[in-house]
Amino acid sequence: MIHFKKNKEIYLIAQNIRSLFNVGALFRSADVFGVKKIYLCGWTGFPPRKEISKTALGAEEWVLWERHWQTHLLIKKLKKQGVRIAVLETGKKAKPLPEYRPKFPLALVVGSETKGVSKKILALADDIIQIPMRGKKESLNVAVAAAIALYGLRVVK
Repeated sequence: MIHFKKNKEIYLIAQNIRSLFNVGALFRSADVFGVKKIYLCGWTGFPPRKEISKTALGAEEWVLWERHWQTHLLIKKLKKQGVRIAVLETGKKAKPLPEYRPKFPLALVVGSETKGVSKKILALADDIIQIPMRGKKESLNVAVAAAIALYGLRVVK
């Protein structure tokens, strides 16, 4: 039986997500995994939009969210409040998700479907985590990757 970490605050920061369908899927996953709030940053779309509603299946109505244009200012504010920043990204400095031991409260940052998280945000991160890949592709769809990471952060290790 799998147990989930309860009473551990997780926030989701979405930076420059192009697809409104991905934004909707992020809302749905945020609901399932108990994300306290989603921060929609940069050019990430925001409700109300029919494309978001289609994949969110209503979750955009009750999952708390805020809009922020400048991701780095939001992250600096959260860090001052004691929130640890974990960026989901590939790279040599990234720790595999199964080995990562999160400290809460925590904000998971996911980035653009094509460019990932900006270097400016990577520089502000407390942790960089990645989902181990076994196939030829080096990345997953951002909404799928976020869901896997949120699950990994919630599972008791």
